[in-house]
Amino acid sequence: MSEQSHPTPPSPVAADHDPDYAANLRRATLSSSVGSALEYFDFAMYGLMTALVFNKLFFDQSNPGIALIAAFGIYGVGFAARPFGGLFFGTIGDRIGRRWVLIATIILMGGSSTLIGVLPTYESVGALAPVLLVLLRLLQGFGAGAEQAGATVLMAEYAPVRRRGFFSALPFIGIQAGTLLAAFAFFLLNLLPEEQFMAWGWRLPFLSSILLILIALWIRARLRETPTFVVLEKHEQVAHHPIREIFTTGRAGVVVGIGLRMAENGGSYLFQSVALAFVTSTAIGLDRGIVTWGVSLGSLIGIFSVPFTGALSDRFGRVPVYRAGAVFMLVFSFPAWYLLTVGSHAVAIAVIAIGIGVAVNTMLGPQCALLPEMFGNRHRYLGVAMSREISAVLAGGLAGVIGASLLDWTDYNWVVMGLYMATLAAITTSATFLVPETRARDLLRREDAVRLSTTEKDTAYADAEPSPTLAAQKEA
Repeated sequence: MSEQSHPTPPSPVAADHDPDYAANLRRATLSSSVGSALEYFDFAMYGLMTALVFNKLFFDQSNPGIALIAAFGIYGVGFAARPFGGLFFGTIGDRIGRRWVLIATIILMGGSSTLIGVLPTYESVGALAPVLLVLLRLLQGFGAGAEQAGATVLMAEYAPVRRRGFFSALPFIGIQAGTLLAAFAFFLLNLLPEEQFMAWGWRLPFLSSILLILIALWIRARLRETPTFVVLEKHEQVAHHPIREIFTTGRAGVVVGIGLRMAENGGSYLFQSVALAFVTSTAIGLDRGIVTWGVSLGSLIGIFSVPFTGALSDRFGRVPVYRAGAVFMLVFSFPAWYLLTVGSHAVAIAVIAIGIGVAVNTMLGPQCALLPEMFGNRHRYLGVAMSREISAVLAGGLAGVIGASLLDWTDYNWVVMGLYMATLAAITTSATFLVPETRARDLLRREDAVRLSTTEKDTAYADAEPSPTLAAQKEA
């Protein structure tokens, strides 16, 4: 393989002067960002629709409380499929490369989302309606199970070492953009008369997913394989059995990765969906269209806070910045849910915006580089996928079901929701003490960082001479 075919990150100083590498870094950033935007547009839209639309259109309305729980149950089904998708596509990504997996996942994930827009409702086909919704959510989740892991690994392996935190966080602006786009689309849809919105308006955002799919496919078809995987292929070190490795040598990293994600992922979906269901219920009675602006404002803040905290992790380390976000959510949990009960639109918008934009995204920023740095090169894709998607089930997927159940069982008591969120934050805070600092870790190392002694230090920066890793990449 020639250097022209697979441009690799040169030394930190030379990176800015290598046009071929710079072009591929931009392409990788754009490719990952569009995929992230599509995934989170779909999931944010589904979360909004679950709390306010799907529970009414796809289920028997004789018991509205049960219908809401069932709707969030199907919301969780998509998360249940994600670990299997992560396992399947993560294995392929570690065996044949990152690029082709990202093409497959965007087709599967986006196609399923588009088809949701043409589903018949309960009134039309009865019990078949939720069955079809479950099927598409399973396919959507299966594809999404490797999408974010692939974007995370792709950018970490392309980014300049000194600025890996910042560059790895850039594609995750797509998460904020997708969420912001979903909230804005939902706001516009709410301008429709209620009858038209419930009849056909809710379908439009899902049908529009086809546009993002086409854009992402065009970009990813031109994407080149990552430098670290090229080196693995050159030295014939590609793992033939990454599943075996991840459940033996990589198990500790996966467990810690799951813990790190509990507050970030769970908190995100609690603020985006359960909090909306809470404040728009008859117990609080706020207007759904107005409160949705809290999600929009939080996502707008995230466009800046995610790369900012990623850059902070380049300077101060991944772990301190991540821990700061987890502790903030821990402290914020009870005041946040209490303030949601006061019945003020402005207060509810502020709480949701701070929860998403500050608490959640202060963890997401450093996480973009931290998770790939935690795993060795032979099973990095699978390790990141398993960490992300198992936690997505335990935190994000169950957040809606547990949250809706707690609200129904306790007559919308804010204390139990504060306790639930605080528990997730406490788990993540504890997990930050189990991972060593990974900033600037050599991504060609085959061992996982979590298996190392916390006193062992990785080589930080090679200021005088190119590192052996970079030399090997250059040779490839």
